[in-house]
Amino acid sequence: MTTELFTSASPSPLRRWWRRIAIPLFFLLLGMVFATWAARIPAIRDHLQLDAATLALVLLCGGIGAVGSFPLAAWITGHYGARHSTLYSGLALLVSLPLLGLAPGLWSLMAVCTCYGAASSCFDVAINALGAQAERDAGRPIMSMLHGWFCVGTFSGALVASGVAGLGVAPVWHFLLLSALFVWPLYAAYQAMPDDRPEHDPERQLFVLPHGHLVVLGVIAFCGAIVEGSVADWSGIYMKDHIGASDGATPLAYAAFAGMMLVVRMIGDGLKARYDARRVVSVGTLVASGGIALAVASGSMAPAILGFAIAGIGVAAVFPFVFSAAGRHGSTALAAVATLGYSGSLIGPPVFGFLAHGWGLQAALALLGVLCLAMAASSRRAQWLQ
Repeated sequence: MTTELFTSASPSPLRRWWRRIAIPLFFLLLGMVFATWAARIPAIRDHLQLDAATLALVLLCGGIGAVGSFPLAAWITGHYGARHSTLYSGLALLVSLPLLGLAPGLWSLMAVCTCYGAASSCFDVAINALGAQAERDAGRPIMSMLHGWFCVGTFSGALVASGVAGLGVAPVWHFLLLSALFVWPLYAAYQAMPDDRPEHDPERQLFVLPHGHLVVLGVIAFCGAIVEGSVADWSGIYMKDHIGASDGATPLAYAAFAGMMLVVRMIGDGLKARYDARRVVSVGTLVASGGIALAVASGSMAPAILGFAIAGIGVAAVFPFVFSAAGRHGSTALAAVATLGYSGSLIGPPVFGFLAHGWGLQAALALLGVLCLAMAASSRRAQWLQ
């Protein structure tokens, strides 16, 4: 008996259905894991009694794992193909999530967070490579829709986390349940995808640092990663410590941010076709700076949540359009831009934590508004962002 889920005797409509949903499912999985971890950070912080600076060091380890793994991500994708890389890194991601909840102290949490960052970045590069190839095959923009499925995951993950936290469920059981639910769909979607193992070419470079026009795309991705990562990791802390929200209400700010990103990404491909990517990103990031300003000025829950929602509207187009632009130039260019993007994930949340520790949460949040303005300026000079 064969171990393959889909054999030649299997109904072809079933395989076609799995192949159609495979890439959206991968983006959904990444969003669910990302939001689940981010939404339970306040609970883990309280359990281990970490201050803002110490928590920043934990998040720094995640960023180090993410950025340090990009040569590995590029090598795995270039050597085995994006399909196999998706399975390997996806399984590592699902294993690392429960370990975050099991960590008994600071040093073990830092070690696991490093592994989690590495797994998530490898998975992200692999599924974006799949998405870029699917967009080329389709001959029309679809990357915004795929990143919209990431937002479906972050939005639903944040809402589920709000309910689970309100019930008093420990993060480790929450994490274990999520990982267990996604193991089989990950494997089934992997088997449905066509084999894309590349031909061996010893002359081909599998990883390069960004250069030329890629640098501008990388700068936009860098700033966007800082904003998205900081909102994900610190909006709950901001809501709890500055606004005074309950444990059940703290994830709502990120849920609003992710929910509005979802709405915009679902219509983003149409906006790109009607206008152009450069204009959408430029105007959007200006809008995001206004949303951040509202959240900074807020002293109660409703306007703060509204501010984060507006910020989500503004930054929604950044990653799908930048990754689509880089992906048109191959997986090597995509990995190079992703390196700068995840460098933002490396320094963003920890710097936010250090600023919050020294100057307060409002000052740290205001910095994100400044970065949105920097993205608006950079997108006007991005010749490949079309």
